[in-house]
Amino acid sequence: MKPDTIVALASGAGRAGVAVIRLSGPRAGDVLKALTERDLPKPRVATREAFCDPRTELSLDDGLALWFPGPHSFTGEDVAELHIHGGPAVIAAVLDACLSQPNVRLAEPGEYSRRAFENGKLDLAEAEGLADLVDAETEGQRRQALRQRRGALSAVYEGWRSRLIEAAALIEAEIDFPDEDLPGELARRAGPLLKALAVDLAGHLADGHRGERIRDGFRIAIIGPPNAGKSSLLNALAQREAAIVSDIPGTTRDVVEVRLVLGGYPVWIADTAGLREAADAIEAEGVRRALERAEEADLRIGVVEVGADVPPALAAALRGDDLLVRSKADKLEAHQSGDILEVSAVTGLGLAMLHTQLEARVAEALGREEAPVLTRARHRGLVQEAHAALLRAIAALESGAELAAEDVRVASDQIGRLTGRIDVEDLLGEIFSSFCIGK
Repeated sequence: MKPDTIVALASGAGRAGVAVIRLSGPRAGDVLKALTERDLPKPRVATREAFCDPRTELSLDDGLALWFPGPHSFTGEDVAELHIHGGPAVIAAVLDACLSQPNVRLAEPGEYSRRAFENGKLDLAEAEGLADLVDAETEGQRRQALRQRRGALSAVYEGWRSRLIEAAALIEAEIDFPDEDLPGELARRAGPLLKALAVDLAGHLADGHRGERIRDGFRIAIIGPPNAGKSSLLNALAQREAAIVSDIPGTTRDVVEVRLVLGGYPVWIADTAGLREAADAIEAEGVRRALERAEEADLRIGVVEVGADVPPALAAALRGDDLLVRSKADKLEAHQSGDILEVSAVTGLGLAMLHTQLEARVAEALGREEAPVLTRARHRGLVQEAHAALLRAIAALESGAELAAEDVRVASDQIGRLTGRIDVEDLLGEIFSSFCIGK
């Protein structure tokens, strides 16, 4: 059976100068001809058209039509795009006219990209890169998503899969043809291949979660004793009143987060409860959450008022590469000397320098242009399972090829699931449901 023809608004919802309605499927050309009352335009050439309702022949809008006959289209099917004025009434009328045609229905979330995958236009990793590209809000996210969309990760995964196939062929040749005139100990020759691949997978996993942090955000925790100026520092960095500022100790009881963009990368900065002996159960929970957030953060900013000692609780929470700043520097006429940065949320003293240091730390952690990195928990889990299977296969080679062959097949299956080279029907709904309707 031929698939349904699907239609959806492919551009952003709401009032706009131009809206794009996309049709994909076997009747896309028929719908376009019905709305224009003309033959199909030349492929991939924008053509001005007057669109009308085929039921009433009433005019709907003037715009552009593009025709992409399959398989040379995004989905691999016949695709038509209608570029119309972006008013809600125009969009609704043109969509209604499209849906009035036989075997045409609204697209489900991610259905265009899913059809592209099913028709061999994208693999799963590339499709996920496309979703990330649509969602990208920072320059770092855009660059990473574009590399994945263009197949950088897929090339790595397919290279691993080819090496696994080579090793599997050596192992299984010895199992399947023991009486043939084949070189001895073929399975043993697979050992160096598997060990080298295991090293590569381990290196890929030891990336400090850089790809996930570019997607989800680099996390910074502001920690310190009560009334040290943590909330004021958060507000100064956010350039808005995100946290309540008060002279009363223990004002901040929960974690307050703001999202910034530093050096082209998404960053979450959290203000936390003051570290001290809690006066009540609520404050104790706030301190517990503060320590938990500090432990989970990629970077911690320790805040101590100018002239005060670093309390033991703060010293214990900080790590060697964290930042320590002295706040309320406007209260002193003569500033301390040393390497610790002094800041004032009132006068702005030191804030530019702190901002520069934070950008440098984020860029150092996330900005290295090197081999493609893991970008999703799904990828990391599959690579971990493949790596574990490889280690089992290497150990099994010492006792027999049969057990090693099974673990190599497991590893190959896990790598294949990264790009969709095996049956992954159970994954498709989860992956493509996160897409917008028109993509």
